[in-house]
Amino acid sequence: MPNIQVLEPHIADLIAAGEVVERPASVAKELMENAIDAGASTVTVEISHGGLTFLRVTDDGKGIPANELKTAFLRHATSKLRTEYDLEAIGTLGFRGEALAAIAAVSRIEILTRTDGAELGASLALEGGVPGAVEEAGCPRGTTLVVRDLFFNTPARLKFMKKDAAEGAAVFSVVQRAALSHPELSVKFIRDGRQELLTPGDGQLKSAVYAVLGRDIALGFLEIKSTGESLSVTGFASQPACCRNSRSWQFFFVNGRQVKSPLMTAALEEAYKNQKMVGKYPGCVLHLRTKLNAVDVNVHPAKTEVKFGAERAVYSAVYHAVLSTLEGSSHPRAVLKNTELAEVRRQYTQTENQMRISMGSALPAAGRPPLPSSTVVRVHDSSYVPPSPAKPASRPAGKADEEPEPPEECDAILRPQAAPPAVQREPFPAGPEDILRGLPAPDEPAEPAGAGETIHRPPAAGPSVQQQPFSAEAEELPWRIAGEVLNTYIIVEQGNMVYLIDKHAAHERMNFDRMKAEGYDPMAQTLLAPAVCRMSPQEREILLDHRTLLEEFGFEVDELGADLAVRQAPFDVDVEDIPAALEELARTLLTSGGADPAAARDELLHTMACKAAIKGGWHSAPQELERVAQAVMSGQVKYCPHGRPVAIELTKKELEKQFKRA
Repeated sequence: MPNIQVLEPHIADLIAAGEVVERPASVAKELMENAIDAGASTVTVEISHGGLTFLRVTDDGKGIPANELKTAFLRHATSKLRTEYDLEAIGTLGFRGEALAAIAAVSRIEILTRTDGAELGASLALEGGVPGAVEEAGCPRGTTLVVRDLFFNTPARLKFMKKDAAEGAAVFSVVQRAALSHPELSVKFIRDGRQELLTPGDGQLKSAVYAVLGRDIALGFLEIKSTGESLSVTGFASQPACCRNSRSWQFFFVNGRQVKSPLMTAALEEAYKNQKMVGKYPGCVLHLRTKLNAVDVNVHPAKTEVKFGAERAVYSAVYHAVLSTLEGSSHPRAVLKNTELAEVRRQYTQTENQMRISMGSALPAAGRPPLPSSTVVRVHDSSYVPPSPAKPASRPAGKADEEPEPPEECDAILRPQAAPPAVQREPFPAGPEDILRGLPAPDEPAEPAGAGETIHRPPAAGPSVQQQPFSAEAEELPWRIAGEVLNTYIIVEQGNMVYLIDKHAAHERMNFDRMKAEGYDPMAQTLLAPAVCRMSPQEREILLDHRTLLEEFGFEVDELGADLAVRQAPFDVDVEDIPAALEELARTLLTSGGADPAAARDELLHTMACKAAIKGGWHSAPQELERVAQAVMSGQVKYCPHGRPVAIELTKKELEKQFKRA
């Protein structure tokens, strides 16, 4: 075993830098925290090439005296602590005295600073942590620090850096959080010569939220105000109807310090329980103020995690502050759209959806003939069969439907109906042969079972595609649709079993199988006005890096300042749904690091299949219900693309137990 020896100071500095400086965003965070601790009222952050080659932070704070300039770059040198008792109540963002030394060890630094009252400022240059001579220089009050060639002497760390766009997005995210943590600070961010952010610094959190997160998100926020004896919670939280697809818009601050707190996240989301859609997450900008000695900020090198002395009190404070605001809000719980436009789109898309399901899933998107009003179509034993993946279809896939506002409650399908007339078979208008795919054969009549009902007999043995019913016993039993409840769940009776089928989840799977097998050739439309999507910097950059993938699915996106402008989108996706669809894709790309194009394509197919599926809350025609039920009862559809079950089963015995008959 080698002898134990003390590391050389240079190697020790590089190791310490690895704990503090992970990427350019870490540098920006440390320097902005120093500026805030110095009492600055304005801070400007400039970067080039993602901050790797050039990062400059300029502030108008107190500055550093010339005789202390070299000392500031020594390890464990700080002006924020004096005794061990100061650690019990830390009120500054920085306190370890490691930031400047760590940054200097892995970069080339130039600093220019002047204190209030000094006639001249001072400048200093360092390379790899080695300082030069301190020189006099003319400059305004405050500090300007330029970091060049980050990790120039640690190539092992440099090779793990991401693209310039991704690193720049991470720096932008740090700047945004700093602006939200201190609304009294005017923050400017410039990337590659272009200004992307400017906050007013008027001390109003609402102004900072508006500047950082944008108008649409700010208008969807509710103000939170709750003060107690030792805890106060202030800020903003989103209305239940304005929740997002991810937690990227959740910002928590403790005594002005941005933190990642599972405790506060759990309290926030518990307050929204039963008030938001499943799979959606509330956004927030919440500031928690507590006594300095009630929180320990020295539990993580990056100072992004804290430990509370009274976790139950913090949880309760956040939970009740948000819940009381939600319960006392007079804001509507649903986002209202243009009702006239939504009604027109609903009628059109639902009619198209009924035609496609009744006539088979392979209808072409363009040139689809209208269904004659006198034609009555009843589907019998026409099993859902995913198309063969042998070769992609040369024509566009079936046009999917938007998700309009749910229509008014309609219980017509549950009311007793007169026995339907015999099946009428009128010729369809001339068209491609595959228009008739999925229609029942003339020699497969239905067996009437009563008013408005149809018994589905097991198919006769033959060369048809093998089916996978729920069980071997079910293969021999006929089934019938007993109705629909809540305009969402189809009730199917089969022997002593009752099935509840989620029509949206089942049809989503049918669409996904078809799109994946045949290929998805969207019918894209150019938008009259671009749809503006406000996303986190990381989501924005990853989508811009995958423009080619987006174009395959009918999306055309451009940069619009800190936002994305969508100029073209598939006809399947409603304009209001475009941001949500792109957020889902961005989340998948970020999770996989963008290294798995197949997963990204599947995620887009999931989104397109979901948008094209019939929706829970829609009143569906009997043909739609039969087509979906047939696919599920045949065993071809068991799970939605996201893994959720499409049906649940109840036995006669289970029902009798509920009624105390067993």
